[in-house]
Amino acid sequence: MTVTPRQFWSIALPAIIIVFGGWWFSSSMTEGLPSLEELENPRPPYATRVFSADGLVIDRFFEENRSRLTSLDSVPKPFIEALLSTEDRRFYDHWGVDLRGVARVIIGRVFSFTLRGPGASTITQQLARLLYLTREVTIMRKLREMLTAVQIERRYTKDEILIMYLNVAPFGRGAYGLQSAAAVYFDKKPSDLTVSECAFLVGALANPTHYDPRRNYEGAVSRRNTVLLNMIDEGFITESDYADFRSDSIVTRSREQSAGIAPHFVEYVRQQLREKAEKYGFNLYRDGLNVYTTLDSRMQEHANRAVLEHLLSFQSQFDSRWNWDNPVRRAILGTALRIAIRATPEYKAARSATAQDAVSIRFRTNRRFIDSVKATLQRIQVGFVAISPQTGEIQAMVGNAAMNFRYGLNHVTQITRQPGSTFKPFIYTVAIDNGYSPAYQISNDPISIPDGSGTIWRPRNFGGETGGVYTLRRGLQNSVNLVAIRTILEIAPAEEVVRYARRMGIETPLRPFPSLAIGTSEVVPLQLISAYGAFANEGIYAQPFGILRIEDRDGRVIENNTSEIREVLSKETAFIMSSMLRSVINGGTGSGTRRWFSGPAGGKTGTTQDYADAWFIGFTPNLVAGVWTGFDDRRITFTGSYGQGSVAAAPIWGRFMKYVYGDKRIGLPIKDFVMPEGVTQERICLESQNLANPFCPRTVVEYINRKYFPGYCTMHTSSSGGGNTEPKERTIEY
Repeated sequence: MTVTPRQFWSIALPAIIIVFGGWWFSSSMTEGLPSLEELENPRPPYATRVFSADGLVIDRFFEENRSRLTSLDSVPKPFIEALLSTEDRRFYDHWGVDLRGVARVIIGRVFSFTLRGPGASTITQQLARLLYLTREVTIMRKLREMLTAVQIERRYTKDEILIMYLNVAPFGRGAYGLQSAAAVYFDKKPSDLTVSECAFLVGALANPTHYDPRRNYEGAVSRRNTVLLNMIDEGFITESDYADFRSDSIVTRSREQSAGIAPHFVEYVRQQLREKAEKYGFNLYRDGLNVYTTLDSRMQEHANRAVLEHLLSFQSQFDSRWNWDNPVRRAILGTALRIAIRATPEYKAARSATAQDAVSIRFRTNRRFIDSVKATLQRIQVGFVAISPQTGEIQAMVGNAAMNFRYGLNHVTQITRQPGSTFKPFIYTVAIDNGYSPAYQISNDPISIPDGSGTIWRPRNFGGETGGVYTLRRGLQNSVNLVAIRTILEIAPAEEVVRYARRMGIETPLRPFPSLAIGTSEVVPLQLISAYGAFANEGIYAQPFGILRIEDRDGRVIENNTSEIREVLSKETAFIMSSMLRSVINGGTGSGTRRWFSGPAGGKTGTTQDYADAWFIGFTPNLVAGVWTGFDDRRITFTGSYGQGSVAAAPIWGRFMKYVYGDKRIGLPIKDFVMPEGVTQERICLESQNLANPFCPRTVVEYINRKYFPGYCTMHTSSSGGGNTEPKERTIEY
């Protein structure tokens, strides 16, 4: 039989259409479906958790705030019951798609003449959508979802599917997964959730925003009760239980997000992790890392308390003395106002210069706006850090007066300022290491030094007093500027001081001039404070660090960290210096700290020119801590002697030490400094600097390094010293 062209195409064309249509439909169906590798290794984004050294989660980094559950054992049974009775009653009976449910929905929508209404997505389908597919509402996406659900069921057990779902489900408030949701809403572990709380969280899955009790409390309660009714239907709870649970209030945490107890430390850690991400190839916000830090949350609480208590009264004291009346201060305010106005949305939105001028005039006459700019300029800033001198572990950090805000300037790690008299211990360290004893005497007479530019530098003491001589111990104890400057000129060369400071951890450039003795070269607070750890730790310097260990989400170690530790001073020099710095606290410029803390400790105050910066750095045998206070705008300064380090900074240190050593949870023992075998106590003749004999008129008992053990005084004898004149004796002043 002959087939005409017309007959051929009448048969072939439909066949071609069917084949190509089938191919197109099949391609469209499979396009975007997960590969076998993706099905076997699903990788939803997980939040990186940051832990304190004592085991608390102090913050998270995430695109989606998600924490990982590893087994159903940690999920309360009522939550599983609430979930299954509400979201997928035949979960353990179907193979990914519930055909009964699909049929029920189709029939229901046909007879109701609407496309809206409850769906029939199984938990496996929801998991497929969350892990692999978009959230578009189309028939094609729904078919892909079903196919993917079937593939998931073929590769995983029901319990594995359930735990995966509980790790990725969105609960609102940025929480993904049950573990994050329990923490965000109730500050609990999943295992501690009540039946009512479980029902609420399951109910929130339908529409987390709509059922957030802060936005729609009545709706949240109604939805929670619906879930409880579902649990009755499935026999998980009784009607009597329902009556009890439905009366429970839904009380969630007051804030969606918190800056945590250590926001500035966490940001310091985040910046380091960002640098490590390129080295190790991890994504800080998606890979669910566990970052274990050196921070002690209990010490951090005490640091926060000490800073807040001090600034509360001290800020008021400053505000009562500061005014904007003189021309220089008005110029500062004018500049700040211009910057603040240009940062406003109104100014940025203005499309012409005339419109911007109008905005500027409006803000310049807005008293509330002006007062806010003044308050920002006048805010006393603070940098505080506490470090273990043995390990270098940063145990507490307050980097900014805004203690509930992470992204401010960190005044521990991100500023350089003149250290003032807190730099003097490095001068005396060189002198002691060069063989001079703390009893060595230096003149306090005025001095004039050419500065190389044709002018003469005439340094002064804080109180203006001059004359007489001071031992090195008393010069440091009373922070006498002229004695420190003469020390660097006579027995502790500036170049050598720079080498010692560099060795002890100060990396900023230091100018080897006589003015270095009174702290004119700028330093980073963290470096200066950690350098004092060498005095506490028998001459061993431990470089400060904040990250102990980084693990991936499966617990595999990515990086382990310890401090770089090196010997920078002899034990003898470190001990003698610690004894001299004890004198500062016990009878010198730092004695005000004894109001709070009486344990063995050494330290040093610091105040810079015009009271711009106030410091106190102190240490015990097992803890070194330091404080800087000042202002972000360097033209704003403390306006009187209340801006000295002993008043503006030392109280924070004293309070912190009191709280830490009094906290039984921490259990930090009060220890004394141990005198090494190479040090001895001897009576020294102040005039000859040798061992005193009975005829020496002025003596002092001092620590000396056996390496530089002197002979006996030959200057004073019975004939030359006035016979058996009773000597005037003093003991070590600490």
